[in-house]
Amino acid sequence: MGLTGRSTGMSLMQDIGKLKVHPEKEFVVTLAGNPNVGKSTVFNCLTGLNQHTGNWPGKTVSNARGVYSHKDRMFMLVDVPGTYSMMSNSTEEEVARNFICFGNPRATVIVTDATCLERNLNLVLQILEMTPHVVICVNLMDEAKKKRIHIDTKVLAECLGVPVIGTNARNKEGLEELLDAIYDVAIRNIETKPFRVTYHEAIEKAVEKIEGYVLEGLGEKVDSRWVSLRLLEGDDSILDDLKAYLGYDLLQDLKLKEILEQEKALLSEQGIGTDMYRDMIVSSIVFRAEGISRKAVTCENERYNETDRKIDRVLTSKVFGIPIMILLLGFIFWLTITGANYPSSLIASGLFKIEEQLSRFFILINMPVWLHNMVVLGIYRTLAWVISVMLPPMAIFFPLFTLLEDLGYLPRVAFNLDNFFKKACAHGKQALTMCMGFGCNAAGVIGCRIIDSPRERLIATVTNNFVPCNGRFPTLIAISTIFFGGIAAGFSKSVVPTMMVTGIILLGVMMTLAVSKILSKTILKGIPSSFTLELPPYRRPQAGKIFVRSIFDRTLFVLGRAITIAIPAGLVIWIMANVEITGISLLAYCADFLDPFARLIGMDGYILMAFILGLPANEIVLPIILMSYMSAGNMLEYESLEQLGNLLKSNGWTHITAVCVMLFSLMHFPCGTTLWTIRKETQSSRWTLISFLVPTVSGIILCFVLAQLARLIGWA
Repeated sequence: MGLTGRSTGMSLMQDIGKLKVHPEKEFVVTLAGNPNVGKSTVFNCLTGLNQHTGNWPGKTVSNARGVYSHKDRMFMLVDVPGTYSMMSNSTEEEVARNFICFGNPRATVIVTDATCLERNLNLVLQILEMTPHVVICVNLMDEAKKKRIHIDTKVLAECLGVPVIGTNARNKEGLEELLDAIYDVAIRNIETKPFRVTYHEAIEKAVEKIEGYVLEGLGEKVDSRWVSLRLLEGDDSILDDLKAYLGYDLLQDLKLKEILEQEKALLSEQGIGTDMYRDMIVSSIVFRAEGISRKAVTCENERYNETDRKIDRVLTSKVFGIPIMILLLGFIFWLTITGANYPSSLIASGLFKIEEQLSRFFILINMPVWLHNMVVLGIYRTLAWVISVMLPPMAIFFPLFTLLEDLGYLPRVAFNLDNFFKKACAHGKQALTMCMGFGCNAAGVIGCRIIDSPRERLIATVTNNFVPCNGRFPTLIAISTIFFGGIAAGFSKSVVPTMMVTGIILLGVMMTLAVSKILSKTILKGIPSSFTLELPPYRRPQAGKIFVRSIFDRTLFVLGRAITIAIPAGLVIWIMANVEITGISLLAYCADFLDPFARLIGMDGYILMAFILGLPANEIVLPIILMSYMSAGNMLEYESLEQLGNLLKSNGWTHITAVCVMLFSLMHFPCGTTLWTIRKETQSSRWTLISFLVPTVSGIILCFVLAQLARLIGWA
């Protein structure tokens, strides 16, 4: 596995035409580094708007490419995934490693965090073993200064043997010097003398015997010492990648194969098996990183992280961590609930005024009544409903979510939930994808890319729908307010529905864990993999970055997919409500057919039909119920919750009906946008079908049990 030819420097040349860059003037530069070091900020500052994003071919790991000019030369900057090592333990590490080795970059820029340089040097030393064409960017120098940490970049450059530039990318400080250093390495080919880690004597002897044969086979195409170390480690993936990108199978050299087996046997006799070998390699790198850090880093305040640690002792504690997380989640939902009403009504008012103008235009051109009703009252009105109800909550929730992400709180959420997911035989990062699902399940499914294991990625994808997206909030909020808000008065009148919604969401989290456990013990058997979870320092959020990422990258992206699906859905809904057989609409026929089954799970045929017709977008479920009860030919808007409540109660709704509808809203098939996203992410119709069935069957079982218990007790 690894990159294909399309993701190497040659494939990047094919994209130059799109980016208006001349191939003869363009040079590829790699941007590498740990997560949470400001790598994306450096990338954005250097490339501006000249960017392109996508997936590595054959991978679910995203990449970003951009172009910039410096001294009359054009550079293609490729941002490889943030990783903690180059040991190829994950898809991200494999992608990053292979691009540096086989993508033929003229220079590799390693972005590090000045506030925790020692830890970042582990990756730096590993990359220096792979290529000498390196520039070190020590970012976040401003934060280091605040914490009274001094980085001597000259000493660091002497120790590492490559250029070292201190930057504050957020304020664009030091970037000009960084561009000059990249130019020197990539264009002027200045000589670098990268520091090489010296390992245990037995390992060095083994490398010395193997390296000559590797050099003879590969030449200067890739560092022979680094390849020798990987071969002794037993890293078979490097053999596959060498064959895929360089067309050479090292083990066809029988002499090399014989020497390799002999050296592995000798190491094993000395007690250096595969695990011990890797431990010794990592220990040597860590030891050297510590030594270099002591020379180049001076810390006037050894307790500079004390404030962060004090906060973490509360936010990640076993006693307070989960309760604080639930309270914060409830607060965000309360803000979303109370804040979305006004803009939603404004957008709806504007869109329905446009509907009036469309109607006048169609009348003016003498369009047939049936065609007018189908286009305006069917397609356009459905589209207006989706936009007016879906956009405001997402526009509130996504910035709040991105704010928590920018502050550094989301990794703490993953830390708090990691143990629960581990017990469910799932991956700790699933907690992050689950949080993204609160905004939109389609975005949550896309977020599953961060999980390395294909098995655990599928578990996260299948179960993501158990957390309600913003599209289901209007239904949950309206029903909880109508049937349970009346038990309180004043301020509590809005708090009680919020508590109900929060309770439903916690049930969804528990179902996520339970179903993950079941899947991991049945069709997706396996042992949960480990992962490194770094708790980054708390940082001041960047308002502009939050706005761009939340609105453009998430809100508009998801809304665009929803609109694409809502247009044909509006047509289907209108046909169902208006095409009649013997005076009865198709919608009524289908509802009557489904009614016996729907009664078993605490609902009626019209409710179940509304969920089915609401496949394109969860936002339109309640309007379809309203349209069905009023025997209207198109979707209608309720003027107040009281009016809606009276209508629902007059059609047989009880508290049990309300609870069953809320539960089924929580646990039923994903919306069309999410199903489409699952199909694109998994490239499998089978897993898309499973993702459809798992929550639906769970919801049916839970509603059936609740409805039957209520009947036995006499509540229904």
